[in-house]
Amino acid sequence: MKTVTIIGFDGALASAITGVIDLFRMAGVTWARIHGEPPHAWFKTRLLTEAGEPCRCINGLTLLADGSWREVEAFGVDDLVIIPTIGAPIDQTLAGNSELIRWLGQFQHAGDGGVRVASNCTGAFLLAEAGLLDGREATTHWGFSNPFRERFPAVDLQPEKLVTVDGPVACAGGGMAWWDLGVYLVERFAGAQVARELAKAFVIDAGRTSQAPYSALQARRYHSDSPILKLQDWLDAHYRQPVTLPSLAALSGLTERSLIRRFKEATGDTPTSYLQTLRIEAARQHLENSRVAVEEITRLVGYEDVSSFSRLFRKHTGMAPGVYRSRFGR
Repeated sequence: MKTVTIIGFDGALASAITGVIDLFRMAGVTWARIHGEPPHAWFKTRLLTEAGEPCRCINGLTLLADGSWREVEAFGVDDLVIIPTIGAPIDQTLAGNSELIRWLGQFQHAGDGGVRVASNCTGAFLLAEAGLLDGREATTHWGFSNPFRERFPAVDLQPEKLVTVDGPVACAGGGMAWWDLGVYLVERFAGAQVARELAKAFVIDAGRTSQAPYSALQARRYHSDSPILKLQDWLDAHYRQPVTLPSLAALSGLTERSLIRRFKEATGDTPTSYLQTLRIEAARQHLENSRVAVEEITRLVGYEDVSSFSRLFRKHTGMAPGVYRSRFGR
C-alpha cells in the first residue's frame, strides 16, 4: 500500500488537505461499496506538521496531525508528498516556514522515475522557494501568476494549465484543483480504472485540463514605465476602436520598435496581444452578464468577423463563446 503524506502548516486551506485525504483513502473503496463488492484500499495517508502539532487552517479549523515530518527518516520510491494550498498571505507563509522549505530541498535530488512531490494551487510557492521547480514546468493559481513569475524567474510557469508534471514534481492550479491532481495521481499510482471509478463515485469531471476559462485579465501595472502605463490606460478605454501599431507608437511618443520592446519588458506582453486580451476579457463579461448575441458581442469588442473572433476566444479560454456562456452565464 502506497503512502501519501500531506504536509500541514498554519494558514493552509483545509479543503486542500481533507479533500486530498478523502480522495486517496477512498480510491478503490467507495466504488466497491456502491456495487456491493469487497473494497480494496490502495493508499494510506498521513498529515505531518513540523513538530506533530495541530495544523491551524485559514478557515479556523484545526486538524490533528499524525506526526512530524522532521522524524521521517526516508521516503520509499512509491511514497508521495503533497503540499496543500497556502490560504494565508504568501510572503508571510514563506517567511514562517523556512525549516519546511529546507526540508523540502531533499526532493531536488529525486530521480525522474515518477512523481514524488506535488503541490496544489499556491502551494507551488513553497516548492519553488525550495528550488524544486527551477528549470521545470509548473503551474499555480492563475491569480498569483504574476508575483510567482517575479519571484521565481527560473521556473517555466504555465498558469493556463490545470495540472503539470515534470519529472518527479507535479503541480495543480486553482484552489479546488486538488481533485484534478488527486485523480491524476491515483491514475499514476493505481491505474486508469481505479481513477475512473473514483471520479465517477465522487461525481468529478475528470476531463478538465485548463484554468483559462476561470482566469481574469492579469494586467501587469506594477512597473514604472510611465509611457507604457499611459498607453495601457488608453487601451483600457479605447479597445473597441480600430488600433494599429503605428497609432500606438504615435500616442506613446516612441518608435514602433521601442514601443514593442518596452511594452514587453513592462507587461510581459506585446501591444497586440495585450489588446486581444482586453477584448476577450470584455467579451467574457458580455457572455457572463447578458444575452446579447455573439455576433453583436464580436462588434462590441472591436472585431468584425465572427469566425475569427470565435477562434481567438477559444484560443484564450479553451471554449467556444457559446459553450463559455452556457457554463458561466447567468
